[in-house]
Amino acid sequence: MGAVLTNVTEAFEWTETSREWLIDKPIEVAIYVVVALVLRWVAHRFIDKMTSPKRKTLLTSNGKKNRDTALRDERRDQRRKTIAAVFKSIVSLMLAAWVVLMVLSIIGLNVAPFIASAGILGIAIGWGAQSLVRDFLSGIFMLLEDQYGVGDVVDLGDAVGTVETVGLRVTTVRSVNGTLWYVRNGEVLRVGNHSQGYAVAVLDVSLARPVNVTEASRIVESAAIAGAQDEKISEHLLEQPVMLGVDQTTAYTVTLRVTARVRAGSQWAVQRHLNTCIVSALSSADITVHSDDNAPA
Repeated sequence: MGAVLTNVTEAFEWTETSREWLIDKPIEVAIYVVVALVLRWVAHRFIDKMTSPKRKTLLTSNGKKNRDTALRDERRDQRRKTIAAVFKSIVSLMLAAWVVLMVLSIIGLNVAPFIASAGILGIAIGWGAQSLVRDFLSGIFMLLEDQYGVGDVVDLGDAVGTVETVGLRVTTVRSVNGTLWYVRNGEVLRVGNHSQGYAVAVLDVSLARPVNVTEASRIVESAAIAGAQDEKISEHLLEQPVMLGVDQTTAYTVTLRVTARVRAGSQWAVQRHLNTCIVSALSSADITVHSDDNAPA
């Protein structure tokens, strides 16, 4: 009977001394994990709400989106998703680091050396992958500042064309000849965006000398204004074409310049259409448009 009581007493004592490790500490760890998961869920929901579309896209009369609207929606959607993913990753990493430090503290480990080691490791990784870090940081700021998006026509230096995808590390640009360029965001030193705000269609009309400049200017301006009324391009124009006059002269040519303020991204289509109208009008007036073929030998 005494042996049994002794065994029971020893088991009770062992349970009391190990209670902290078997019950208390696991409960504390579980509480921190649950709190972190709840905070993560709340933060992710908040991020989704803050980055969600504020308004629905209006449809055309036949119930379909037009091409420009579809591109704008795609641009907004991709930018929204990318920004949301960045903030979600940051929140998740911060909460994970917090839980790890709390767990280490609960089990009695000194977290100061771990923090110091993490700092040294972070510096080493950052030094070795600084180009990768630069790409990501550039991508984040590019997205936040909305420098360009899907469907924009951009000039990124060696790569010029239409943006197809925008990522945190790489942007893809499709050139006019079909080449797909992969541009690292950290390598982009300047951005020329032809699709933001408005654009200017510039038409330089070179006429062979001799020519009556006054009469030619009148014909060119009238043809440009008439061409701007065409329903094919009228919706793209913000202002009527303006004749600026003689832009330059040579021994054999006189160049007239016409400009028109248009919607961003439509300048090339407007230029092609107005050039066609101007050439046709000049041909009807027997005014020769200069080309290399009719230049003196």
